[in-house]
Amino acid sequence: METLPSVTQANQTMTFNYPNRHLQISVLTPEIIRVFEFRGDKGQSYAVEGNKQQPTTFTLNKNDNHYELKTDSLLLKIDADQHIDVYDQADHQLITDYRGSRSPLDRGIDEAHKQLVEAEGHTVSQSVNGDDNGYYEVVKSLAANEHLYGLGDKTGYLDKRGYEYDNWNTDNPAPQMENFTKLYKSIPVMYGLKNGYPYGLFFDNPYRSHFDMGKENSNYYFYSAVAGNLDYYILGGQTFKDVVTNYTYLTGRVPLPQKWTLGYQQSRWGYSISQQEVETIADHLKKSKLPCDAIHFDIDYMRGYRVFTWNNEAYQNDPKAFLQNLKQRGIKIVTIIDPGVKKDPDYSVYSEGVKKGYFVKTPDGQVYINKVWPGDSAFPDFGRPEVRNWWAQNTKFLTDIGVAGIWNDMNEPASFDGDIPDNIVFSDQELKSAHQKMHNVYGHNMAKATYEGLKTHQGKRPYIITRAAYAGTQKYSTVWTGDNRSLWAHIQMMIPQLCNLGLSGFAFAGTDIGGFGSDTTPELLTRWIEAAIFSPLLRNHSAMGTRHQEPWSFGEPTLSIYRRYLQLRYHLIPYMYDLFAQETKTGLPIMRPLVLNYDDDPRVTDIDNEFMVGNSLLVAPIVEKSQTKRLVYLPAGQWIDFWNHREYTGGKDIVVNAPLDKLPLFVQKNAILPWGQQVDHISEDPDDEMTFHVWGDEGHYDHYQDNGMDFNYQKGEFNRYAISVNRNQVSVKLLHQGFKSVYRKIKVVLPEKTVTLTYEPRTSRYL
Repeated sequence: METLPSVTQANQTMTFNYPNRHLQISVLTPEIIRVFEFRGDKGQSYAVEGNKQQPTTFTLNKNDNHYELKTDSLLLKIDADQHIDVYDQADHQLITDYRGSRSPLDRGIDEAHKQLVEAEGHTVSQSVNGDDNGYYEVVKSLAANEHLYGLGDKTGYLDKRGYEYDNWNTDNPAPQMENFTKLYKSIPVMYGLKNGYPYGLFFDNPYRSHFDMGKENSNYYFYSAVAGNLDYYILGGQTFKDVVTNYTYLTGRVPLPQKWTLGYQQSRWGYSISQQEVETIADHLKKSKLPCDAIHFDIDYMRGYRVFTWNNEAYQNDPKAFLQNLKQRGIKIVTIIDPGVKKDPDYSVYSEGVKKGYFVKTPDGQVYINKVWPGDSAFPDFGRPEVRNWWAQNTKFLTDIGVAGIWNDMNEPASFDGDIPDNIVFSDQELKSAHQKMHNVYGHNMAKATYEGLKTHQGKRPYIITRAAYAGTQKYSTVWTGDNRSLWAHIQMMIPQLCNLGLSGFAFAGTDIGGFGSDTTPELLTRWIEAAIFSPLLRNHSAMGTRHQEPWSFGEPTLSIYRRYLQLRYHLIPYMYDLFAQETKTGLPIMRPLVLNYDDDPRVTDIDNEFMVGNSLLVAPIVEKSQTKRLVYLPAGQWIDFWNHREYTGGKDIVVNAPLDKLPLFVQKNAILPWGQQVDHISEDPDDEMTFHVWGDEGHYDHYQDNGMDFNYQKGEFNRYAISVNRNQVSVKLLHQGFKSVYRKIKVVLPEKTVTLTYEPRTSRYL
């Protein structure tokens, strides 16, 4: 046996001095431990900002054949062969290094037959490492009863076990299916439930990397990367929720959004061709009595696809007045922006970027040019703080016109004239780097720049949507899952995608309702709005050239059903806003897989067609064509059917009728839910009263209120209410009063009666 290495300690970091490597293990908190080996990359993390280390009590003891590093929550065993095994505080095995040798898949094909197969158009995988070259790998043992989650919005199912994935942000226009290994985002965090005990691993490396989640061999999973330092975090916690909270503590949490951003948003590539087209959409929304808060403008509003310009001719030379008129009607405008800056010496954004050296360059120092929507285009070097600041200042052009939010697209970065070579020169903050490293954080840095611009120019909570992202981008931007299709397979994939995004820190996420590409059908659109109605980002978006899929496009009954669920959404926006207020403290997502709330229930480990909204609502959509009833699993406890109030005992499956107009929806018994008024948009004026529905005869609810727009809540300008019900006795307490617009009246709706309480300013009580 090898001799145990010597150890040097500096504060909460131990360096294990092996003959061929120096492995650092740092205790950040009792439940977060970092494993690091320097391999030449001097850059800083883009995911972890600020010092996350807390003073933590721990011990390091040397045994006969290993060291034991112990906190109140985790135990690490480090041996002479450089293995690291992780246990929880009760000595349950969580993460163990695999001791055997890897065994590549036997694909049963020789070189001659491989050429024949490829000649017919099929792809034969050649590498057990996916897209990487085996620079380093971390191989961990898999237990027979181990489930794997996370990785952002990769395609496929909730449980990622048995599949492989690559981290290389990619714009692939083909219909996304479960065999796609990479999409627009790289979120290298994974979670495990090993024999029911939770853990997490976050690999903070922006280079191209690969996860094999037990596909190659059911006895292990592995992570590998093409370059960079070995840098990963062990995440512990007594529950799955604890582990997610620890990950979001590390990489950041979604900030409290403006309240209107939780409203419905209508979009299509083509609306922004003319002012008349947008007015027609706004008129249809009003005529159809569809609540809506935003219309999105795709690339046609710009002058020749030049970013930070406006096609004034299509908007009667006064877009500011037009946007103001829409705002008065309750509709805000969100505009798309791409990173590609048109190569045009007479275009100020391009000429200034060239003059100041703000674009990425070829190895010989020339501005690198590729093609995107404007044609030949340069790409801002977002890794540099100076360039991010320049981009942030450019957003003032849009905010001055009255744009409410910015939608970042094509920021993988995508390019039409072949892939950007790995050696193109990018910046890593003040260091020179290359596309090979900065590719996966390009969208992240663009989102950060856009966030700072809107925060400065608007003085409100910025509303950014991004297609490409890295771990930690949730601090700056909402996300959507990209260019999906009008396919039943894609509505089915929506639930695991959004649930895994939520687990991966992205609590504010959505999909293109109805599908972006291809032609939707009345049934598919109807089931999609039902399935997506509780997704935090609620946007119907489609591509130019596809069949129109606005709610009125198919007549009745599609329009009436669509309207019904939009109205339900608006009634429950106060509940979702409460969940966002809680998320800023816990990092727990709004839309959750059942396994997050019930990690001790083996039945929910791989449910792909149900989800929960917070702790109280269980949603079981229809995601298969022509299906009008389904099996719904209800976890332990008592559950009430939202529509007919029938009560069920959980821990079993039930059969539910679900005609086209019904979304199976269940409320946990004794839950209390806020119920907003029926409105056609979210007003900037504060609500005068609020209603709470009690699903049972007792319960407690903590409700949050602020102005829904700016950052004054960080100065204490918010209210918190405690609503308590016990045997039909109702009390409302104002736990914190910092926001001047206290509800004048609160109604509490019980099964048998409604109690109305009025605020008494002299005593600050509800009577």
